[in-house]
Amino acid sequence: MKKTVDISIFILVVLLAAYLIVTFVGERTRVNGVSMENTLYDGDNIMMDKLSYRFREVERFDVICFYAGEAKENLIKRVIGLPGETIRISGGTIYVDDEPLNDYYGGISFAGRAEEGVTLGPDEYFVLGDNRMESIDSRYEQIGNVKKKEIMGRAGFVFYPFSRIRVIN
Repeated sequence: MKKTVDISIFILVVLLAAYLIVTFVGERTRVNGVSMENTLYDGDNIMMDKLSYRFREVERFDVICFYAGEAKENLIKRVIGLPGETIRISGGTIYVDDEPLNDYYGGISFAGRAEEGVTLGPDEYFVLGDNRMESIDSRYEQIGNVKKKEIMGRAGFVFYPFSRIRVIN
């Protein structure tokens, strides 16, 4: 009887620890589509860090996981604009508060809603996929500005496929 109680307590502790880790620390998520190539590829399994944004702010160029309500799905994109900034895309160049952004991911032929400039609210972020030609992101109405409460976490590292294990920069 004592052994059964000990095993039951152990199983309960393991289940509680797993629940706390998945809820507050990290979660596995899968990349769907080509919008983040050459950083992340379709089918990559990544570990999302849900803890760091409790201690620090979202930074420009972070790769975040968020829930896009109108698109009704979880997405992974790179943060380009921070709260209070104005993002404008013109002639294939991204401007942040009228200063050109050093963008390493290629020119943009479609500016979308950023053609005239998008001013972000106090809790909003502007995100783009690294594969700018194949990404549905903040340039499109169905994604728009990402609110802080929609951010689930930061993409931490790729753990599968094994040939691409690495920390995401």
